[in-house]
Amino acid sequence: MSGFGGGAAARVDPEAAAELVREGATLFLLDVPQRTLLGVDAQVFSVGPKFKGIKMVPPGPHFVYYCSPNRHGNEFAPTVGFFLTTHPSEVIVRKWHTQEERLIKLSEEEEIRYSEAVRRFEFDSELGPYNLDSFGDWKQLSSYFSQSIIERLEPIGGEITIALESSWIDRAPQTDLERRLMDQLKDGKFTKNAPVRSEWKGCYYTTIPASIKHSSISGNELTALNLDKTSLLECVLAKNYQGQEELLLGELQFAFIAFMMGQSLEAFMQWKALVSLLLSCSEAPLHTRTNMFVKFIKVIYYQLKHGFQRTHDSGGHEDMGNSLFLDEAWFSKDIFLYRLSK
Repeated sequence: MSGFGGGAAARVDPEAAAELVREGATLFLLDVPQRTLLGVDAQVFSVGPKFKGIKMVPPGPHFVYYCSPNRHGNEFAPTVGFFLTTHPSEVIVRKWHTQEERLIKLSEEEEIRYSEAVRRFEFDSELGPYNLDSFGDWKQLSSYFSQSIIERLEPIGGEITIALESSWIDRAPQTDLERRLMDQLKDGKFTKNAPVRSEWKGCYYTTIPASIKHSSISGNELTALNLDKTSLLECVLAKNYQGQEELLLGELQFAFIAFMMGQSLEAFMQWKALVSLLLSCSEAPLHTRTNMFVKFIKVIYYQLKHGFQRTHDSGGHEDMGNSLFLDEAWFSKDIFLYRLSK
């Protein structure tokens, strides 16, 4: 194993580390090709010859994502990612499918056999430790996550990848900067033989209307409602989230992680729609939903911090093939964040 993002050895006291060896989950991954770039949450590393997975994974929600290289190591398949929720001492088993270039589940019998072997520490020397130094960053990016949010939003089969998002290309953003982002997501460095699965329907994101339409009010009132989208926010919260602000913020975090780490164009569009809705409210942040907007500001602060940090930190094994990051251009006049953040 090589290239653990941020260092393989987490700087924690030995007692806490020993507790996580016992209580932490294990992601047991068989036959992953060497030089595959594999990420778990906010850390990325390159697979070495003895790699069989990651131990000491803290209980809770996580995002696993990977892209496999060609035999020369100069091209990568599109990133594939999936969310999961781990439990204390759980062993999650996946095996590499060579033809499809992805991780698949094993039969229940095989999974039990490997899980028992992992618990007997038979593969301990081939398991890399989860880097606990980066766990705080992940917690900030997933603070409103829950298993129910993952189950509500994830696609059938659980896999998120731009290789299955061809229907989104025509609905891509129209500004020059956002077109460059789209080109980055589907860059020519990717191998062209990614499998197409016709049953893939995408994530089950909430539909966010661009504007309010109402036949029983005057044109001036309608204009005012669409300048301040507080009413639209209230409608979306009531209709789609049972009035629970944390569910909307959880979806915002889900979309950002799937976009930044999973390199999903569909996720970018959803993240943009939710951020645009929230940044277009005037009454809600100052009067009716102050607590929600305090939480939202914290959420987007950590998202932007993560994105800009990757700009400075990415390099070597930190790159997920065609790695995504944010830079100063995200606040140019050519992108929605500039206009709305003003």
